[in-house]
Amino acid sequence: MGALEGTRFDLIRHGEPEGGKRYRGTLDDPLSATGWQQMRAAVSEQDQWDAVLTSPMARCRPFAELVAEERGLPLHVEPGLREINFGDWEGFTAAEIRERTPGVLEAFWSNPVAHAPPGGEALPDFHQRVSSAIHQWRESLEGQRVLVVCHGGVIRMVMADVMGTPLEKAMGALMVPYACRTRLRMDRLGEQWLNCLVSHGLSS
Repeated sequence: MGALEGTRFDLIRHGEPEGGKRYRGTLDDPLSATGWQQMRAAVSEQDQWDAVLTSPMARCRPFAELVAEERGLPLHVEPGLREINFGDWEGFTAAEIRERTPGVLEAFWSNPVAHAPPGGEALPDFHQRVSSAIHQWRESLEGQRVLVVCHGGVIRMVMADVMGTPLEKAMGALMVPYACRTRLRMDRLGEQWLNCLVSHGLSS
């Protein structure tokens, strides 16, 4: 068998949003000035892509649109790549949530399957949404190099599939700072796919 012609996904988490660090899933804050700087620093002219895929959220889509326009690339907006809905925690900082309801954040991060955010999205539902979107675009963009602008939770769900991490540990097992990049390669092997982590945490 010859060399595999895989599909490459470069996932990048959005930069800092306006309002700073807080639980922000459906809350649609745009990037701050610092966030824009972080995103610009995370990509370079040496990066080669064939397409751009993005979450529709305001902290992701404008940067994806900019990259696509500057490089003459097709842009695909995927609602399935939205961040998890944090329900009653939306818009609050970790300190504010702990003050209101002590212990809930620790329970969530230790086992988010058993302790979903009140009024929020169940982790298995979030995982299924993200996985379905990635599988769809893995088929549609097979053989291409794809920049994916998305969220920390989305990257954790994709990595859980690639690394075989149980969902109970998937949210707390991986650090995904602002503008963090993760490179994956996905190869079709007959009816199956071989998914491989190439790098995580690099800025370019």
